[in-house]
Amino acid sequence: MTLIPHRPIGRTGLSVPELGFGAASLGNLYHPVPDADARAAIDAALDAGLGYVDTAPHYGRGLSERRVGDALRGRGDTVISTKVGRLMDPDPSIIDDRERDGFRSPMPFRMRYDYSYDGILRSHEHSLQRLGLGKVDLLYIHDIGRYTHGDAADGYWQQLTSGGGLKALEKLRDEGAIAGFGVGVNEIQVCLDVMQEARLDAILLAGRYTLLEQDALDALFPVCMAAGTSIVIGGPYNSGILATGTRRGGTIHYDYGPAPEDVLIHVRGIESVADRHGVRLPAAALAFVLAHPLVASVIPGIGSADRVAQTVDLYGEAIPAAFWSELRSEGLLRLDAPVPAPETAA
Repeated sequence: MTLIPHRPIGRTGLSVPELGFGAASLGNLYHPVPDADARAAIDAALDAGLGYVDTAPHYGRGLSERRVGDALRGRGDTVISTKVGRLMDPDPSIIDDRERDGFRSPMPFRMRYDYSYDGILRSHEHSLQRLGLGKVDLLYIHDIGRYTHGDAADGYWQQLTSGGGLKALEKLRDEGAIAGFGVGVNEIQVCLDVMQEARLDAILLAGRYTLLEQDALDALFPVCMAAGTSIVIGGPYNSGILATGTRRGGTIHYDYGPAPEDVLIHVRGIESVADRHGVRLPAAALAFVLAHPLVASVIPGIGSADRVAQTVDLYGEAIPAAFWSELRSEGLLRLDAPVPAPETAA
């Protein structure tokens, strides 16, 4: 069994395994996952040492939270995070599992954004009910910003700030209902904006610090370092392209859509270097993000027990220092991006 070291999360007093479990797939992301398979995936992850599980109300309109809670209830050795910013209103017109918002979930609810004081407190309470747990450890403000909301972003920003959303999170943290809070987003600028308004314990950054993208090194990571804010990496494979590579048939996905040509060219270059050094592309993707000292954990989406085993195997792969050196010399990786030290590369 691979031993997974733990790393601290900000000033919360929590420590999490550097390889965690992203539970979006358990909300039936893009395709149904049977209940037994979902439970087997979580059980396998916990048995393998992936004792940090991240979920959200959005994932299957509550389905992921229900499944996660059923698996974790009574297990006090697991850190759990969920998210705020979306409320689930009952909708009896939903009577099937056709795809809605990317999820094939039969849960009869309709999503509504709400980042206000009351909305945050209600979201937290509703999550506890769906999970069937007395406490969650971390709350992330989910998808605040223009990446998700476009022209409506300013209104939701007002809910979060002058509307008291951040005050609600500070209240929960101050009262000990949660150990900490942060943001969970796919963009950089809004992280910096929120950090001007509140002390964040962690940022769940999806897809914006990967083997393919390192812009977070410019402004975000230095600010986080100064503030003592940890980074949790979601989407380490950039929506799939760093897991599948470019050589399989069908659509190659990047950032939730078909990969543009410049991205395909970049990944082909990485693949060529990986071939020369006998490195698997997704193993390099996991190892790369964990080399940064700000990163507390990487949480790839996992939907089956087999995928847990595959992920742990990738995580344990030793990667030669010459691989990282060649990526840098070929202009495929920023020179200032930390890479695993030779003696601890994984």
